[in-house]
Amino acid sequence: MNFQGVRAIYTFEMARFFRTLLQSFLSPVISTSLYFVVFGTALASRIETVDGIEYAAFIVPGLIMLTVMTQSIANASFGIYFPKFIGTVYELFSAPVNFLEIVVGYVGAAATKSLIIGLIILATAFLFVDLDIQHPMAMLCFLVLTCLSFSLLGFIIGIWAGNFEQLNLVPLLVVTPLVFLGGSFYSISMLPQIWQTVSLFNPVVYLISGFRWAFFGQADVSIGLSLGAIGLFTLGCMTFIWWIFKTGWRIRS
Repeated sequence: MNFQGVRAIYTFEMARFFRTLLQSFLSPVISTSLYFVVFGTALASRIETVDGIEYAAFIVPGLIMLTVMTQSIANASFGIYFPKFIGTVYELFSAPVNFLEIVVGYVGAAATKSLIIGLIILATAFLFVDLDIQHPMAMLCFLVLTCLSFSLLGFIIGIWAGNFEQLNLVPLLVVTPLVFLGGSFYSISMLPQIWQTVSLFNPVVYLISGFRWAFFGQADVSIGLSLGAIGLFTLGCMTFIWWIFKTGWRIRS
C-alpha cells in the first residue's frame, strides 16, 4: 500500500476540516445543544424516565448517533464530490494510488472528523446531564464502526451525486428520518406492537440500540443483532465501492 499517498489525501482532508471549523465543528455542536435544551428540558418535564433511565440522559446516544451519521455522510460525500465538480479527480486517478488507497484516505479522514465531533458532543452532554457509561470500550467501538460505515456510504453518495442538490438528498430525505424513527428519542417498546414490528425493519434501530446498550446496559434489540447489522451494512458499502471502481460507474462519465 502507498502509505504516502494515503497520508497526503488524509492530511489534505483534515486540513480542510480545520480551515472550516465554524461549519464543520461549531454548527453540529450548537445544533445538538439545542436538541438537549428542547428535548431534555421541555419533554423531560413530561417524560421523567424511560425504562428507568432519566429522559435527558436517555436521548444522549440517539443525539450522538444522529450527528455522527449525518456528519460522516456529509464529510465523505463532499470530500470526493468536490474534486469531481472542479475536475481535479482525474489527477487523483492518474496518480500512483489505487482505489483502496483513495478510499482509505477519504473515508479515514471523514470518519476521523465525525469521531471528533461525536466525542465533543458526548463531552457537551455531560454539561446537561449526569452520565455513567457502563461499557466505555463498547461505546467507543460502536462509535468508530458507525463513523466508518456511514463514511463509506457518504463516499458512495459523493460518487453518485451529479450536483449539490443530490449530494444532500440522501442525508435529508433518508438518513435523518430513519434516525428520528429509529428510537433516538424514545424506546420502541413504547410503541404499539404493530409499530414495534415495523421499526425492526429500520436498520438504524439496531445501531442506536447497540450504542444505547453501551451507555446504560439496556437495549431494544440484542447486542449481537446490533453488531451483525452494522457489520452487514459496512460489508455492503465496501462491496459496492469495489464494484464502482471495477466498472467505472459514475467515474468514467
